[in-house]
Amino acid sequence: MIVDLVIINAQVFNTFTKKFEKKNVLIVEDKFYFITADEIENYQVVEVVDAKNQYMIPGLMDIHMHIESSMTSPSIFSEAVLTHGVTTVVADAHEIANVFGMEGLEAFFSQPSAMDIFYAIPSSVPSTTPELETTGGYIGVEEVKQLLQHPKVIALGEAMNFNGIVNEPDSLIRQILRAVQSERPFMPLEGHVPCVSGLELAKFIYAGITADHTQQSPESIYEKITNGMFLEFQKKSITPENIRVVVENGFYDYMAIITDDVMADDLLEGHLDANVRLAIFSGMPVEQAIYCATYTPARRMGFQDRGAIVPGFKADFLLLNDVENFEIGSVYKDGKMVYKRGNDIQYPALKPDFPKHFYTSLHCRALTSEDLRFKVKAAEKAVVNVIQISEVGTFTEHVQQEVSVEDGFLDWENSGLALIVVMERYGKTGNIAYGFVDRALYEKGAVATTWAHDHHNLMVMGTSLEDMIAAQKQLLDIQGGYVVVQAGKVQAVCPLPVGGIISDEPIQELGAQLKEVRQAMNRLGYRNSNEIMSFSTLSLPVSPVIKITDKGMMNVRSQLIIPLVEGEPI
Repeated sequence: MIVDLVIINAQVFNTFTKKFEKKNVLIVEDKFYFITADEIENYQVVEVVDAKNQYMIPGLMDIHMHIESSMTSPSIFSEAVLTHGVTTVVADAHEIANVFGMEGLEAFFSQPSAMDIFYAIPSSVPSTTPELETTGGYIGVEEVKQLLQHPKVIALGEAMNFNGIVNEPDSLIRQILRAVQSERPFMPLEGHVPCVSGLELAKFIYAGITADHTQQSPESIYEKITNGMFLEFQKKSITPENIRVVVENGFYDYMAIITDDVMADDLLEGHLDANVRLAIFSGMPVEQAIYCATYTPARRMGFQDRGAIVPGFKADFLLLNDVENFEIGSVYKDGKMVYKRGNDIQYPALKPDFPKHFYTSLHCRALTSEDLRFKVKAAEKAVVNVIQISEVGTFTEHVQQEVSVEDGFLDWENSGLALIVVMERYGKTGNIAYGFVDRALYEKGAVATTWAHDHHNLMVMGTSLEDMIAAQKQLLDIQGGYVVVQAGKVQAVCPLPVGGIISDEPIQELGAQLKEVRQAMNRLGYRNSNEIMSFSTLSLPVSPVIKITDKGMMNVRSQLIIPLVEGEPI
């Protein structure tokens, strides 16, 4: 018999005992054939790799993530992430769907990739309703039924509309849930369930949602898992206190390590491997961390051909030089080495291919100074509603503040607050919405983006009228991305011309550009554990507590619009 590859002398991870054992692993074509401690005899072997002093584990699997969060194409993303040991992902492409709808999804599905990319149906396009945010695309029940037939679709992506799930039995998201449960009753249904407990949590689970990936606390972990939810731990949930709950209760079978969102500059340093290292550092035994990044995600998604090193499974695996520090020596996909530490990826470069009109998707007028002047009734001071950000995470608070009035207009530039503007960019309504943000920019300047969760309308935030106008103009000129302006000069720019959310440049160049944006935001005083994500999610109306869309500021839980100036018309 011909054996294509034999890995000898490796410390092989046994998924079912959660122990490393010195074994030889035979691979035929793209699958594991035989794992044995015996000498290899009576086989015609094409290639032998001596893995002495190395640890062999299954390829990592990320089952909740968004390729668009890395602001690159599936082709470029797959090459970058393979170097971090990730061989399979389940992507929820709801960002490109919010911009281009079904056409955007088909464009993603058709991209060549070096790794295995499966997809979850975007269940929340828009994340709330068309009455609360304007999007370029729309995914309804009929679109969901079409996507259920696609061979790459294996799950329903995160259901986010709180009111629709809990309080509105005939809402679009409830109709989508019923359609999936009817046509694919065993399909995993992913949820977005932040700060929900008690009866409201029970209502989410009763609707069929069986997983959550949002920011967790020790209390939420225990409540959700003991109520039958599968938890997916992204970076901000991987803390010593959270991991302690998992370890003390032996919750490993009911969780997986995932990424959710990894910015392009962070992707240069790590991906799922970084979160595995963080879990180990936070107190999770290394064998359990491997288990929760390989086998439990595979089981959650219903895979029957990967996640362990056993006969018949796909030969996707890593050789680790140092298991405690999770140092990757080499990566194998389908039994072939695609990356070796210190070398470039061993895979032909893949070129993204998008329709030409994806590069000209901003249909939005230029801002003027008159757009940024607010006449009010108050004579001396007006009370305004404010989005207050935090230095960690993406949650916000609703506060109020007095702003001086000069000649009948708000003197917002001297208020200590930043003005935020969201402009509808799809050429549908021309809506412009306004809000104020606290703890954002402490210097005069502006930040603008079209990467605004999830509707991706054009968003500008600033403390200077002139800088806001300049930032918005630059954003229109480059057809989307991120721009930082200070004293009338562009300080940093990261073009994302594909739908205003994606670059087709090499990941190294894209990462460097985004890093410059991050640094320029820091110089303006923006402070957060992830500045880019914090800014971009100010527009996400399903993330607590107060956010803004092109329809206005709103209370996320009640979905009621909040006026810019208290007591005056919206």
